[in-house]
Amino acid sequence: MSGTDTSDEDDWAAALAEQRASEAGANAKASSAFPGATAAPVESFLPTTTEGGTKVADLDAILDIPVTLSVEIGKTRLTIRNLLQLNQGSVVELDRLAGEPLDVLINGTLVAHGEVVVVNEKFGIRLTDVVSAQERVKKLR
Repeated sequence: MSGTDTSDEDDWAAALAEQRASEAGANAKASSAFPGATAAPVESFLPTTTEGGTKVADLDAILDIPVTLSVEIGKTRLTIRNLLQLNQGSVVELDRLAGEPLDVLINGTLVAHGEVVVVNEKFGIRLTDVVSAQERVKKLR
């Protein structure tokens, strides 16, 4: 690992530490902006055993399955005519206002909203609201 990689890791660690320090305020802000949003504790996803010793939820089998996380800043609809007229320097108006939370998608399914952060000239996203599992299931139907 090079010195630059360590510096990047240190910067991300500092950003995460800053996030944890202000997490209480952010959670209060997020819950007021997105009523009904709740944080899922990591412990709820860990394997548990019943009194008989059988495993209820064993996620080890799926923990290494890759998924695609993408961030959507907005969208718009264009006709093919307008699409073909686009060239370098064209501006396309999106359906979202500046400052609105971005959509965080896992394999195309909305799972959270967040805001862009920059750490050591690299983009990241700070999650401000996580969509509940019940809401995600509703959208699949």
